[in-house]
Amino acid sequence: MQNTNILWADDEIDLLKPHILFLNDKGYHIATATNGNDALEIFKTKDFDLVFLDENMPGLTGLETLTEIKNINPDVPVVMITKSEEEYLMEDAIGSKIDDYLIKPVNPKQILLTIKKLIDNKRLVSEKTSMAYQQDFRTLGMTLNDNLTYQEWIDVYKKLVFWELELEQLEDAGMREIITMQKAEANMQFCKFIEKNYLGWIKNQDTAPTLSHQLFKKKVFPLLSPNVPVFFILIDNLRYDQWRIINPIITEYFRLEEEDIYYSILPTATQYARNAIFSGLMPSEMETRFPDKWQNDEEEGGKNLHEAYFFDDQIKRMLRKDIKHSYHKILTFDQGKDLNDSLNNLMDNELNAIVYNFVDMLSHARTDMQMIRELANDDAAYRSLTLSWFEHSPLLELLKKLSQKKVRVVITTDHGTIRVKSPSKVIGDRNTNANLRYKQGKNLNFIAKDVFQIKNPHDALLPKLHVSSSYIFAKEDTYFVYQNNYNQFVNYYNETFQHGGISLEEVIIPIATYKNK
Repeated sequence: MQNTNILWADDEIDLLKPHILFLNDKGYHIATATNGNDALEIFKTKDFDLVFLDENMPGLTGLETLTEIKNINPDVPVVMITKSEEEYLMEDAIGSKIDDYLIKPVNPKQILLTIKKLIDNKRLVSEKTSMAYQQDFRTLGMTLNDNLTYQEWIDVYKKLVFWELELEQLEDAGMREIITMQKAEANMQFCKFIEKNYLGWIKNQDTAPTLSHQLFKKKVFPLLSPNVPVFFILIDNLRYDQWRIINPIITEYFRLEEEDIYYSILPTATQYARNAIFSGLMPSEMETRFPDKWQNDEEEGGKNLHEAYFFDDQIKRMLRKDIKHSYHKILTFDQGKDLNDSLNNLMDNELNAIVYNFVDMLSHARTDMQMIRELANDDAAYRSLTLSWFEHSPLLELLKKLSQKKVRVVITTDHGTIRVKSPSKVIGDRNTNANLRYKQGKNLNFIAKDVFQIKNPHDALLPKLHVSSSYIFAKEDTYFVYQNNYNQFVNYYNETFQHGGISLEEVIIPIATYKNK
């Protein structure tokens, strides 16, 4: 604040001496001018942090002076001060991009408040945010050691994401490092929680959170109405924090009716989690019911080619009748545009399911393309890329069109993703799957502390390919690497975004319901 320079131009500047002395006492340096021409000459001679301009001065008017100041340096905040409350003056000033507007007579505290709002705001917000997080840090730290329920883990994760997004706005790298460390601690405890409870949830689903295969039954089918189509939009690989940053754009067009959370099944991979959503079944149940459709890890062919078929079957099985519905998978920009063009054809359906694959493609592109790695070099940049895609996507155009019709919209995902940092050696035979966050196979050899092992896949309603088959899931930010070409593998995949294992980011999934305004 001691280095804050302010220029104040007013033809009655002598009458403002008490105000200037007051601000000097507060540590601000004030340069003065009695007309617009002098103000511009002074403005060119040094760097100013803020300008106060009287609207009615001899020679150049305040608005004319404002235009010249913005031509010299458009980033300096300018406050217009005037005796007039005429609406056209306010509109002219606002149209000329003033930063604030004060009506004479002004008092010193009013001036001080304006300065703090425009100059000190960032510092004050930073200090307050840091202090508030420090208080919550202690509370969160104690909470993590409690025997939390699945709902309490949801609350913890939401709070961690809240602080991650708040602290991201600050220039305090130290505070960002602390939230990263606390999130890592939370993930360690969360993995223990999943290890302790997951198989119990599968055995007795009445005690479990909503899981992937229950999503339509619990969250979507109850919304169905013959007169109000439901649009179920699944953005593949969308984490809760990514949903949080696109939600403000969605709520420009819709009312958020319900923000909810469900838990992804294991593995938190598209082949398992998304097929479970559309079939309403766990993986081993899908294998039994659809022996010609379900693809196991070691089988050739695509693993997500039959979602529309699974979806049809679930609707008939759960609702005990067929309803008019549709399923679309959007992989390209043009496919998104084509869907938007045919929107009127979907309005006769009770339920429309749309899968958007962009975020999943982004995470894979970040692994394979150096340019994307550099653009998304941390979680904040990854969120930013997601936001940029959404702002220019056919999906947003679709939502804008839907906001003009009477519909319900559900937005969710199938699993999240985590930036991996800790390699862990694993050995398996040639049929072991390639995913970096889970392995399924015979006689797996691994570092026990890094994994959650399910020795009998049927306990988790997972396919059991061989008598000795088991599943292992990477915990926290671990990723599996093979002994061969270990260093090359580590260098290639370190700090890439992966899914399939156990972390808050992968397992705790947003599902939001919207209605028209």
